[in-house]
Amino acid sequence: MRTQARVVVIGGGIAGVSTLWHLVEAGWKDLLLLEKAELTSGSTWHAAGNTPTFSGSWSVMRMQAYSLELYRRLAADPEHAVTYHVTGSLRLAQSRDRLDEFRHVAGMARAQGLDFRVLSPSEAKAIHPFLELHGLEGALLDPLDGDIDPSMVTQALAKEARAGGAEIRRGCPVTAISRTPGGMWRLETPQGEVLAEHVVNAAGYRAGEVGAMVGLDLPIVTLEHQYLVTEEIPELAARSGLLPLLRDPDDSYYLRQERNGLLLGPYEKENARAAWLDGLPADFANQLWNDDLERLEPYIELACARVPILGSVGVRRVVNGPIPYTPDGLPLLGPVHGLANFWNCAAFSFGICQGGGAGRILAEWITQGEPGWDVLNLDTRRFTGFATRSYTVAKALELYQHEYAIGFPVQEWPAHRPMKTSPLYDLLKAEGAQFGVRGGWERPTFFGPAEAKRPSFRRPGWHEFVAAEVQAVHEAAGLLDLPGFSKFEVSGPGASALLDRVLCSRLPRPGRVSLGYALTPAGGIRSEFTVACLDEDRFYLCSASSAQHHDFDTLAWHREGHDVTITDLTARLDTLLLTGPRAREILAPLTDAPLDQAAFPWMACRPVTIGSARAWAMRISYAGELGYELHVPMEHVREVHGHLVAAGHGLDLRHFGIYALESMRLEKAYRSWGTDLVTEYTPYEAGLERFVDLSKPDFIGREGLLMRRRAGYGQSLVTLLLDGDRVDAIPVARVLDGERPVGLVGSAGYGHRIRQSIALAYVENSHALAGTRLSVEIVGEAHPAVVTAEAPFDPQNIRLRG
Repeated sequence: MRTQARVVVIGGGIAGVSTLWHLVEAGWKDLLLLEKAELTSGSTWHAAGNTPTFSGSWSVMRMQAYSLELYRRLAADPEHAVTYHVTGSLRLAQSRDRLDEFRHVAGMARAQGLDFRVLSPSEAKAIHPFLELHGLEGALLDPLDGDIDPSMVTQALAKEARAGGAEIRRGCPVTAISRTPGGMWRLETPQGEVLAEHVVNAAGYRAGEVGAMVGLDLPIVTLEHQYLVTEEIPELAARSGLLPLLRDPDDSYYLRQERNGLLLGPYEKENARAAWLDGLPADFANQLWNDDLERLEPYIELACARVPILGSVGVRRVVNGPIPYTPDGLPLLGPVHGLANFWNCAAFSFGICQGGGAGRILAEWITQGEPGWDVLNLDTRRFTGFATRSYTVAKALELYQHEYAIGFPVQEWPAHRPMKTSPLYDLLKAEGAQFGVRGGWERPTFFGPAEAKRPSFRRPGWHEFVAAEVQAVHEAAGLLDLPGFSKFEVSGPGASALLDRVLCSRLPRPGRVSLGYALTPAGGIRSEFTVACLDEDRFYLCSASSAQHHDFDTLAWHREGHDVTITDLTARLDTLLLTGPRAREILAPLTDAPLDQAAFPWMACRPVTIGSARAWAMRISYAGELGYELHVPMEHVREVHGHLVAAGHGLDLRHFGIYALESMRLEKAYRSWGTDLVTEYTPYEAGLERFVDLSKPDFIGREGLLMRRRAGYGQSLVTLLLDGDRVDAIPVARVLDGERPVGLVGSAGYGHRIRQSIALAYVENSHALAGTRLSVEIVGEAHPAVVTAEAPFDPQNIRLRG
């Protein structure tokens, strides 16, 4: 075994071997994979091997589609013996909401070149003749779905990786990992030590053990998943060809042909089980647990009613094996916060259909500094300190029990909540606040009854309550508690130099606020910050609540050589947004700081004292109204809030939630990081060229940005106003010119001040001129839309500047 490697991959399942192969394909040498037992001996070998492209996530669908493309190539190569059945699949809909989901996902799939089709029950029956149609509203056809032998495809990738010069060591567990003084990683194994520049943790359900070796507490829990295989069924033995894979998400199972029998895999809506909460057994590999079919009986009965031939024979085999889950069911991909060149590619609940694409994503991240497409929702740094063991178990069980739940555009799941709260949580709850979690923090979403939390692909249950909140903000004033913004102080003699290096934007002067953008090496948008200059060598930066570790790393990765201190203030300060035409009138009596236009203009930042609290006030508002962001020490939040409420008495001040804020920011065409602003687009495409300062000679991504600008870009972000009053656009919906797709929606919703549905969308430049008439596909129907002036509400910013 080599004693030094450029990359060591730990784990020989589909994800680890795929990563190794993609690194070989990228031209990297000195590659080593270490496997504790045998290749595929974790969750890979016993996986059902289903290969859907279906997902409600754009990035996950793209990852899965790439995996299947790769597997088709491997299976077609006579050098590899890979059993792969591309049978297509049917997903059944037993409700209108489910059919809406299918219509939306079908449009998203077509935007990726996948030929999804929504079928009537009779059309589904024509494809699957043993299907009973009771209670069905329709079905979704995924033509590239099917099943593959997990071990065969993993071995095929391993064979190609070895042929490219990579080394694979089986029976070689990693027992310890440490850092050398020179910054290399030292891995200890029974076969000797290895020094590595990069380490990839692809250890599947053992990824937590590997993470613990470097001080990580990864949010992974192992769950039991069972499936059964029947005896031979005469009706199937008499047929030629295979049935399409069948999924009945409303009854929570998948069912497919396995040779001349059927394979049934339910996801229990109750009684899901977590395993090994006290630690994993050291010798568990290529093993299964005893079956527990009693837990599956309700689902077996439902499946037998749907496909009666299932119940005509006995059970030949039951598989009950371990599957890793994270709190949101998505894998942990990418760099680890605070550990240079340590990467995760682990915790795949659907590892076979995702492993091929995940290996490509991580290999690009390692070799190029960023994946080829945006995978923010998969970034391992999305989980910060709130993802404890109890949280992970509770959320994983909740997710497993709702594995086939309808993927509404917005839904707030309740398990293990509340978690992180501001001091105002109980007070706001008593006022009727409903809450959602952002970055682990509870934020009020709207104020109204719990039954109004009903989600929908059309108008959600909270629509009228949000309308009232927007009206109150627009006519008088509103107060919103926004805990959890990622907040950093960057200070010291090198603060300006560091930020000029990290951000493509011009830094604000002392006492001023601006937006700043960090770019990827290729010039895409990595991070968005609100930047306040508190003093010559002291800056205060705020960013999205989900970006705490992501954005700290964005700053910290480049601090070498700069005399600078970066302090994470996320948990120390809360943010209160006071906004509306009476905001100044409410705040003025509470502070000695002058609030007139000359002393405190728009985009200014000032220290203020309110009661006993010393805070920072920023003259900005995401709502597009006169407003102030008050950044207040946590210990003073209740006091400051009380003063504001008292001052607003008689001035029609009311609380509002983030759903109302979302409506108002869309009316201002304010971009949302992670939705409209992603790594695949540059600031030029996003309409943010005014925030790029090319006079700075050396910011991260400058050359990549210039190269892409010289090459020309084909899309621009535009604002669309939609006709119709029943449904609103949904993120990642297609934008059409007649029948031809010309773009994709980023964020969307209803603008209550302008009383019209809005979508921010990237469209072809030829369709980006104001007045261009297009349509947006919403749950299968094309709704007329027109490109409009960028901000449909107050485009001259008169209300903000007032």
